[in-house]
Amino acid sequence: MSDPAVGMLMLGLFLFVIMLGFPIAFSLIAMGVGFGFYAYYTPGQVIFENRVFTLLVQKAFEVSSSDTLVAVPLFLFMGYLVERASILDRLFHSLQISMKNVPGSLAVATLATCAMFATATGIVGAVVTLMGLLAFPAMLRAGYDVKLSAGVVCAGGCLGILIPPSVLLIVYAATAGVSAVKLYAAAFIPGLMLASFYIVYVIVRAMINPALAPKLPREQTDVPIGEVIRALATSFVPLALLIVSVLGAILFGLATPSEAAAAGAFASILLAAGYRALNFQMLKESVYLTARASAMVCWLFIGSWTFSSVFALLGGQKLIEDFFIGMNLSPIMFLVLTQFLIFLLGWPLEWTEIIVIFVPIFLPLLDDFHIDPIFFGILVALNTQTAFNTPPVAMAAFYLKGVAPPWVKLSDIFSGSLPFVAMVFMVMVLVYVFPDLALWLPRYLYSN
Repeated sequence: MSDPAVGMLMLGLFLFVIMLGFPIAFSLIAMGVGFGFYAYYTPGQVIFENRVFTLLVQKAFEVSSSDTLVAVPLFLFMGYLVERASILDRLFHSLQISMKNVPGSLAVATLATCAMFATATGIVGAVVTLMGLLAFPAMLRAGYDVKLSAGVVCAGGCLGILIPPSVLLIVYAATAGVSAVKLYAAAFIPGLMLASFYIVYVIVRAMINPALAPKLPREQTDVPIGEVIRALATSFVPLALLIVSVLGAILFGLATPSEAAAAGAFASILLAAGYRALNFQMLKESVYLTARASAMVCWLFIGSWTFSSVFALLGGQKLIEDFFIGMNLSPIMFLVLTQFLIFLLGWPLEWTEIIVIFVPIFLPLLDDFHIDPIFFGILVALNTQTAFNTPPVAMAAFYLKGVAPPWVKLSDIFSGSLPFVAMVFMVMVLVYVFPDLALWLPRYLYSN
């Protein structure tokens, strides 16, 4: 068997193993070390003198010393602190009373809250779960359609995948070797566009069929303007200042993502203290969850980089590259094919596995098809959102089902999410057709 054939066997065996449920990070390391031992083996060699062990140590050092990846635990820590600071209920209430005259005001307030909270945390499961406990019952009590309400919570909770400071974009930047700052700038317009599409869709549906989103009783909306301003000043303004400060420092070059994330984490501690939610138990839980999530990402990187290095050494990467080039695809056809494959991979796999394992297979091909890796990354971030809301493995739907009333059917949640998935595809098509939607802002800010 030739080395490229061994490389493809390695890839196929890995897919088979993870489908059986083995831990992905350690499966990657096991495959990388096992097949790497074969790739680097020379007759008469002592076992631990095989260079695959040097490769493993080298990749572990690269991950632990990566300046880009330092931002991951800091942004996660900021998100977990904000999540536990009792900000969400205040924010939802203030946006709800300030949008009282907007059709479908509860759903619009839910999407606006999700967009802000997802920007502050970027943790899909946390946002969907918290909004499922807070906003979903409120919409159901107000007589809102179950499917529409479920779709709003699931779609809104996934916005943090794309809208900066997205952890996914940080991980993609480290994987692709591109600027995280430029990625953030590129994601800004598509992220706001997607959130706007969601809000416009809800308003239009509420105007066409008011029974889907009835107006709230007068006693709930007859709030003095002074109380509205006070509610916004104590909930919306502090969180908005935190987000704008962190993103502004990154986008305008005042700080690196790691420095801005550190400042944001410190500011979130002050914010939690200001809301009188800061205590030892909260800090302990936030640190634990941050360490757990960061360790998962780091082990995935170590495994992925070891696996991909051995895969390339065996010639598997070259085989895949020759296959795609031999198909005589146009750049658009290549993008459509790769995004379709990533869409399918999103059913059984989390975004972390897709970014660190399978996206590197496509990255070397981008030069051949003259595709900007930043542009490709924005499409991947958009595409990954569809996986969270597309049956049969729509994780956002399962997060919501876990906290929804027992009588809410999973099929209703799936059905309510699909129109929002269609809007994600619409934005992807617009970015395909008008690449400057993603590339204009980073080019404008960083052309010099």
